[in-house]
Amino acid sequence: MTGHHQTLALLLFSAFVAVTLGITTWVSRNRQGSEEEFYAGGRLFSPMENGFAIAGDYMSAASFLGVTGLIALFGYDGLLYVVGFLVAWLVVLFLVAELVRNCGRFTLADVVAARMSERPVRIAAGTSSVTVSVLYLVAQMVGAGSLVALLLGNTGEAAQAWAVIGVGALMVIYVSLGGMRATTWIQIVKAVLLLGGTIALTVLVLLRFHGDFDRLLLTAAERSGHGAAFLAPGLKYGGDWTARFDFMSLGLALVLGTAGLPHILSRFYTVPTARAARRSVVWAIGLIGGFYLMTIVLGFGAAAILGPETVRGSSAAGNTAVPLLALDLGGGADSKGGTVLFAFVAAIAFATILAVVAGITLASSASVAHDLYASLRRRQAQAKPRSEVAVARIAAVGIGVVAIALGLLARDLNVAFLVGLAFAVAASANLPVLLYSLFWRGFTTRGAVWAVYGGLVPALVLVVLSPVVSGSPESLFPGVDFQYFPLQNPGLVSIPLGFLAGWLGTVTSAEIADEAKHAETEVRSLTGAGAV
Repeated sequence: MTGHHQTLALLLFSAFVAVTLGITTWVSRNRQGSEEEFYAGGRLFSPMENGFAIAGDYMSAASFLGVTGLIALFGYDGLLYVVGFLVAWLVVLFLVAELVRNCGRFTLADVVAARMSERPVRIAAGTSSVTVSVLYLVAQMVGAGSLVALLLGNTGEAAQAWAVIGVGALMVIYVSLGGMRATTWIQIVKAVLLLGGTIALTVLVLLRFHGDFDRLLLTAAERSGHGAAFLAPGLKYGGDWTARFDFMSLGLALVLGTAGLPHILSRFYTVPTARAARRSVVWAIGLIGGFYLMTIVLGFGAAAILGPETVRGSSAAGNTAVPLLALDLGGGADSKGGTVLFAFVAAIAFATILAVVAGITLASSASVAHDLYASLRRRQAQAKPRSEVAVARIAAVGIGVVAIALGLLARDLNVAFLVGLAFAVAASANLPVLLYSLFWRGFTTRGAVWAVYGGLVPALVLVVLSPVVSGSPESLFPGVDFQYFPLQNPGLVSIPLGFLAGWLGTVTSAEIADEAKHAETEVRSLTGAGAV
């Protein structure tokens, strides 16, 4: 990569960081000591603002870098991520958004604890939320490492390591100083930049093929080396039954996982009413849907214009397909247009990673402080709101350190694949307890705790025993082999186990469900009466 690319991309990225740090500093001058300000931004955002922020939160490095890379490498099979990520929002819209906004205050545990014994439920849900958030953060860190390595000319592991550390430090600053209000505005700015950049690249790809999408697909198939198989199912998830079950497992995790992601659920508390929460989701679906349609064009465009071998040559997992495509579309490595377009896309990708990690870190630090810490403190004395916010700021630092360490370890894995694991854990541990709490009259405290741990523990154990961690050259630890579970994504097994554990815990519990509390929760969830 030439010095012009490096300098211009770093200047654009530095400008974004300066603007977002300015937003954070400005917001931090306002009162951030109260829980409502720090966790929910005072609940003052409009549906459109929150819809853009949700889109900014959701359109992560996995979408911009990972999905397009998978489509460039595997064609049709890479589209599964696009379909799964988008269809998932229908589950959120119809089953979760309004009900969660009416029943909770700041976290997933608020919804469940409304009708259960508070302490065990909060500890279980808080533990699960932090685990999902850290897995999601690792994917963003891997994306940051890949980008900086490309930007600095593939200078090796040191460049990736410093990129991961730098992103981690910035996300801690955003969260600890600015809270939800600063994080939301950073996400809005990032969403606008990302959509603008994606539209520009999509137009350039289509112009290269004179608007002929058929020609684009046929050229991609020819360059792929797989011919017509590139445009048909089965290149990545076909063949034997293990691959087909992996395909089903991934699809199930993607469709059901969004409704259990802590940083998505926390966004519904930043608007004043449940109706505003629903309208936020409608805005988000429109923005996210348009974005994912364009990633299809970019993925096949990278395959047709660059060829899969070029993409693999830069990043074995395909994480740098979009920046390389931008470089070619702008005129090549030695052209001014290529330099500008590459720098712009690299800066947008950095902005994407920073905004998403800020939102995830805020949600996980809220779970640590509002659920775990507050529950432990209540045994002795009532936790004070101000001390709880201070704990959340400290937790942001600890979560950042953990995410940096895991991001360095997993730097060779595809970011969309890593996010698929986070979705599987969210769907296994968080979704069962959330749906049972909202819709099952006889649900008990034991059922809630069992539902969380009954999905969380199997999901994590199956990942550890899967080909992701050991037993193959692409594993985290290729030199050892303790692979006993054949699927790369655990969702097909762990999601049903989460629902089964919740049912089993309830029917074997001696506790009698409080029907009055369920009735109160039902009225509140459907009408908003008594909502915060």
